[in-house]
Formats: sequence, structure tokens, C-alpha cells
Amino acid sequence: MSDNTYRTDGTIDSFENQFPERDYEIEFTASEFTSVCPMTGQPDFGTIVITYTPDRRCIELRSFKFYLQTYRNRGIFYENVVNTILDDIVAAIQPRSLIVTGEFNTRGGISARISAVHTGE
Repeated sequence: MSDNTYRTDGTIDSFENQFPERDYEIEFTASEFTSVCPMTGQPDFGTIVITYTPDRRCIELRSFKFYLQTYRNRGIFYENVVNTILDDIVAAIQPRSLIVTGEFNTRGGISARISAVHTGE
């Protein structure tokens, strides 16, 4: 994908890590995440936090925003959201390490926080 072409199809694009010899951490916080409860059809709201140490590739942020928007009308459980995002990032950039955390808003008096970890093994 060239630097001047952007897709909006939900694909996670990447770019070359300019510091592959160094371990450093990148964190994204998407505070307006939305999906749909598969049981009730009601909207679910939350914050998705991505923390990763890149290897050869880094996540291109604009494509990641469009990727997250594909969940807006998708019926999916919280646990599946977090694990699917983790799997999709690993497939896109093969990071050295990755933590995906979903902090979902209170509904029915209960909030939920789910984390999934990839250690690069």
C-alpha cells in the first residue's frame, strides 16, 4: 500500500518500523468504540486500548480507525471483540508483544474489562 492511498474497508494497514533494533512501546486508546450486543441487539460502548512493541511493522493509525468502525453494527460479545482485534493485529504486523484491553461501559449495573495478550511466541 503506498503512502498516499488509504483503504476504508476495515483492513489494518502498516508501515515499516524505522527502529526495529529497539524495543519500544506504542499505545492507542480508542475511547468511542461501539459494537452491538448479539443477545439484545442493543449498542455496546467502550474503550479499546492497544499496547504493543513492534517488530518490523507498525500499525497505520487511520486504517486502524476504519477497522474499529467495522464493529459498529456487528453483533459480538466483549470477549470476542478483544480476542478478534488481537488476532487481526497479530496477522497484520506480527508484533513482538501485544495487549488488547476492552473496557466496556456499565450496562445493567455491571461493567466489563477484558484483556488478551500476545507474547510473540
